[in-house]
Amino acid sequence: MKIFEVSSAAAAEGGEHVLGVKETGTHACYMIYGTLAPREEGRRISPGAGHEEIVIAVKGTLKVSGPAFAPVREIVLPEGSAFHVAGDTECFLANTTGEQAVYVAAGGHTPGAGH
Repeated sequence: MKIFEVSSAAAAEGGEHVLGVKETGTHACYMIYGTLAPREEGRRISPGAGHEEIVIAVKGTLKVSGPAFAPVREIVLPEGSAFHVAGDTECFLANTTGEQAVYVAAGGHTPGAGH
């Protein structure tokens, strides 16, 4: 078993670190650890064709916007809450707080899809 330091990697990589095939050696699953600065907006979430993700607000409250949430186009995601997104669906995260927010996106392949 190997331990992966994702929080410091996210800081070094502009707010997001993808823990995936490079570290694990497998395409079966991946995890994204992301941080958003206070009031930061526009963080794009889009798993891509053949992939799905569950995104959870770990710290802070996030605003999630995009066509995936039609007809309202926007939801508020409180700390500890999550949503599911699949394929080329695109949405955007915004930190609604005055403190750093943290989210995690855990993803994998849509059944029947692969590399």
